[in-house]
Amino acid sequence: MSNHRRNPPGIILIRSLRGKDWTLKTYRYVVLLVTFIAYTSYHASRKPSSIVKSVLDPGQNRANSIGFRPWPFGQLFIQSDAAPIAIAIAAKNKGWAPFNGKDGTWRLGAIDVAFLGSYAMGMYGAGHLGDKLDLRMFLTTGMVGSGIFVGLFGMGYFWDIHIFSFYLAMQMVAGLFQATGWPSVVAVIGNWFGKRKRGLIMGVWNAHTSTGNIAGSLLAAGVLQYGWGWSFILPGAFIFVSGILVYLFLPAYPEDIGFSNPHESHGKALASPRDEESQRLKESLAGNSSSGDRKSIGLVQACLIPGVIPFALCLFFAKLVAYTFLYWLPYYLSQTAIEGQYMSVKSAGNLSTLFDVGGIIGGILAGYVSDKLKARATTAASFMYAAIPAMIFYRRYGSISKVSNVVLMMIAGLLVNGPYALITTAVSADLGTHSSLKGDSRALATVTAIIDGTGSIGAALGPLLTGFLSSESWDAVFYMLILGAFAAGLLLTHLVIAEIKEKFSKQLSPEQNDISGEASRPLLHDQRR
Repeated sequence: MSNHRRNPPGIILIRSLRGKDWTLKTYRYVVLLVTFIAYTSYHASRKPSSIVKSVLDPGQNRANSIGFRPWPFGQLFIQSDAAPIAIAIAAKNKGWAPFNGKDGTWRLGAIDVAFLGSYAMGMYGAGHLGDKLDLRMFLTTGMVGSGIFVGLFGMGYFWDIHIFSFYLAMQMVAGLFQATGWPSVVAVIGNWFGKRKRGLIMGVWNAHTSTGNIAGSLLAAGVLQYGWGWSFILPGAFIFVSGILVYLFLPAYPEDIGFSNPHESHGKALASPRDEESQRLKESLAGNSSSGDRKSIGLVQACLIPGVIPFALCLFFAKLVAYTFLYWLPYYLSQTAIEGQYMSVKSAGNLSTLFDVGGIIGGILAGYVSDKLKARATTAASFMYAAIPAMIFYRRYGSISKVSNVVLMMIAGLLVNGPYALITTAVSADLGTHSSLKGDSRALATVTAIIDGTGSIGAALGPLLTGFLSSESWDAVFYMLILGAFAAGLLLTHLVIAEIKEKFSKQLSPEQNDISGEASRPLLHDQRR
């Protein structure tokens, strides 16, 4: 009966009120909705630091940005008569110690890397724990803890704290709690869904990343006028409340409520019968294959799964690019003249959400294309290579007008976030249920943690380097992003070649491919529903 203690209290209550159980399809809808809200809140709570950067450190705001050197791809469009206005705005807002001194930009980069560094390191342990502990409780703990420490960072404003180590510590602890999120939600989705149309389903579901960025930007920018502390407290409250929702309504494992594992050979989910004999069968199944009985694999075993290391290294550079935009795009927009004018911090934060709108489209498109082509690596690499000219055009022409800025920003968001979303969702779930694991979905969180943890190291490095490079020139930042996108695509070359060879071999000799093709497949191509 231990499995029943894992049933979410909210679902138990609904069952008792309705007098009958839900169907498998209904449970899947609930899982998609609750995990979507959960990770939306995770990303919303990461966004405030990018919104308040220009408030904490206005020292090299618009006045200093007048002196940017011309970019090799074209002259930056800036009017010199904006300097007096910029100086007046900077004088009005003196910033917040310890971020407003000569080392202010470096310290802003340091708190980003403190968060992302602890997030990356915590990811490896969190994935292994996620495969050992109850995912619902593990996820709830991480979300509640994240909410508390994100809120405590904002309380530094109300408590008038000007000690850098306080903000550094809050970010590091928050990063550790946030590491619980991604391995857990991907594992839950992998537990409930097979591989059929996984790319499209997870591409749509992964819109929570960009939705969270948008929600976090709007929440943080909306209350910024009342004090920058509120920009952290409100998103912190959002993830705290979402954690309670997860505890009440998220069924993490189908076995715990009487359904079979979709990755097992017998595969078909049991109906939820009401008669006594079928109920005993249901409890027997849940008891014999409950979530607590399966064993998790180690990090070394997970790394040996074909495709894990190449995709993990690719994600290192893909997240370096994506997270640099996530943490620095609002700041960049507030420093760059568009049509010869500088926008406010709030307007820059709101405008930056359009990058994530493009990201939503990119995640869905990448998932759909990879399903159609049955080529995850080729899709991811193509998007990363296409992101290079998109970023060049954004830097070159984004300052001409607001329309050009919006259009080019959305295109860049589509191409940057598309492969990032694909790798962290469908690819991770594919590899986490690889045939070598014999259907043991308890590897899902571990594999996801290895891939996303490696990517998160890049996510920490990008914003840190941007803190240094942006003080010299934004040109250098874009050079770094272009090199990162190129490296991400290059690291998938071997898998892309393997996928292309597989396509040609299928066309030339389908019968022979049925016999020998399995060994050449870089990813698990599902033979079951």
